[in-house]
Amino acid sequence: MQKLNSLAKKIKFLLLSQLKIKFVKNTYLKPHFLTLLAMLFWGISYIWSKEVFNYLEPATTVWFRLIISVLFFLGYFRWKRQKIHIKREHWGLLIVASFFNPFLYFIGESYGLQRVSPTISAVIISTIPLFTPVFAFLFLKERLKPLNILGLFISFAGILIMIIDRTLGFTASPVGIAFLFLAVFSAIVYGIVLKKLTYSYDAVTIVFIQNLMGILFFAPIVFGIEFEGLNTIEWHVSWLVSLVLLGVFASSLAFVFFTYGVHKLGITKSNIYTNIIPVFTAIFSFVIIGESITFDKLVGIACVIFGVLLSQSKKPIGKIKRV
Repeated sequence: MQKLNSLAKKIKFLLLSQLKIKFVKNTYLKPHFLTLLAMLFWGISYIWSKEVFNYLEPATTVWFRLIISVLFFLGYFRWKRQKIHIKREHWGLLIVASFFNPFLYFIGESYGLQRVSPTISAVIISTIPLFTPVFAFLFLKERLKPLNILGLFISFAGILIMIIDRTLGFTASPVGIAFLFLAVFSAIVYGIVLKKLTYSYDAVTIVFIQNLMGILFFAPIVFGIEFEGLNTIEWHVSWLVSLVLLGVFASSLAFVFFTYGVHKLGITKSNIYTNIIPVFTAIFSFVIIGESITFDKLVGIACVIFGVLLSQSKKPIGKIKRV
């Protein structure tokens, strides 16, 4: 009997050990998976946005998608019976975060996307990781290993292969590119502020508050500069479906997943994943609107994926000295 009890304890110990190992592995993979899923939603959002832009002005489009997002979160809070409590000392950070994203970011992205193709827009947005390490080092003291930096540049090289032809030709609206780089800058500043907020609030609460404030920030533009467009809206099911998808997936779930990734991985590693957005955009452009995928694009996609995987490696290779 004692032998049976001893054997049962050993089996129990082994089972618990295996469950613990699986839990640890899932805990490590979860932020990577959710961040990647956020990139997928943002990758296809360029296609949805282009569809809506045929009927709505850019700021009006963002304003409506933020309203949809806020309604989505209110339903979630009601279902979970969750109450929101924000400390007084954090309102300043939340206002700053909301000003840079969704307000400034979507001003840059939307007006840029209106003038530039979805693929090139996604490519410019994917330069965020190139500038993030500098800001993260200065403000958050985050550091990258040489292998992570190598992966970053391999990934960006893949992006260049996708957008520059063999005669080194590159055509895009300078104004559109300027708007898109405004979005890049806004995303970097937002990420730094966001990292500080993730220590005090869950991802859903942060995204709900920032989108609620975003509605207020965009209201003067919608009812001022773009008010005339509200009176001439042509209602069609196709763009309404795209708008709802933008509100739920791109403005709600994607930001929640990304916020979770920032909290677990840090702003630098999370932003490196934006390099894969053009890959998703190219794939969805091919499937949905029939854009061709050339050999150069396939090589570029392979480089981007390899670079992202390399950039997330934890293997230590040397040290980066503090400047």
